[in-house]
Amino acid sequence: MTDPVFFTKIESLSLGHLAELVDAQLPDNADGSMLIDTVAPIDAAASGQITFLDNPKYVADLEKTEASAVLCAKRYVDKVPDGVVALEVKNPYLAFSQISAAFYPEALKPLAYFDSQGGISQAAHIHPSAKIEAGVCVEPGASVGALAEIGSGTTVGVNAVIGQGVRVGRDCHIGANCVLQHTLVGDRVILHPGVCSGQDGFGFSMSATGHQKVPQIGRVIIQDNVEIGANSTIDRGANRDTIIGEGTKIDNQVQIGHNVEVGRHCVLVSQVGLSGSSTLQDFVAIGGQSGVAGHITVGMGAQIAAVSVVKDDVPAGGRYGGVPAKPVKQWFREMSALKKLAEKKS
Repeated sequence: MTDPVFFTKIESLSLGHLAELVDAQLPDNADGSMLIDTVAPIDAAASGQITFLDNPKYVADLEKTEASAVLCAKRYVDKVPDGVVALEVKNPYLAFSQISAAFYPEALKPLAYFDSQGGISQAAHIHPSAKIEAGVCVEPGASVGALAEIGSGTTVGVNAVIGQGVRVGRDCHIGANCVLQHTLVGDRVILHPGVCSGQDGFGFSMSATGHQKVPQIGRVIIQDNVEIGANSTIDRGANRDTIIGEGTKIDNQVQIGHNVEVGRHCVLVSQVGLSGSSTLQDFVAIGGQSGVAGHITVGMGAQIAAVSVVKDDVPAGGRYGGVPAKPVKQWFREMSALKKLAEKKS
């Protein structure tokens, strides 16, 4: 039994074409007509394949790679073995992603789960009042509720639920077992399996006699070109909308509370938690397993190290880490001082 191949590769591409694709200058002695078959990791690449070096940890692998070509920064060109073409680029990882996309274009978006031919399955459940444009794929077991709207080119995966009045834009992918309620989704959005959006925010008026539920009457708005990883959850707003800004990328198992505003092109790594009414301005990046307290603002372009707790506002461009989070230089000094103190005591 042969191993299945899940992504179809296009035919070989010339080295000259790939260099042009990533805006790299071919070395004088390189043959631009040489055919490259595919991409490969640097320690496993063989003749006819292209690889890349981005992390200095793998310089030793670069020096013995058997690839036909390698994408690397200027400082590593001299370490590329004889017979291997060095394509000098400013951002090797970006260039590698562009070339990978050229070889495997269908891998840029999740494939259908059940049938690559698409269409609306007879085993799907669609309310008569739902509006579904031509070219939508609704897979077996999926449900589309009353007055919901789905744009052309969108796939609704197996057993996904598009709730009443939910609107999903064009060229989206709604993964298997996703549940969308009270949510408006833009174009070219990818939701991986198990994403839940628009459920109640966690809002209770607590007292000595019990906890009174506060009605959550807001929505979730997911703007264009957002990608959200498997089993992440986004609560709808209490009295305003929860917003996920254009181009933001969210990893698996991220929790976003009610009334949160996430700006454009933010990056949230796995197991991040954003408490209610927190605000991330544009281009914020937060490392895995970090938490952000409620009602605070993380400024534009700020970066938060993994496993940190942000309890106060972070200025634009700030680099913070630790528990509680503080400027990284201060955090490093404190850790160094504690280490020296512990060594002295022992």
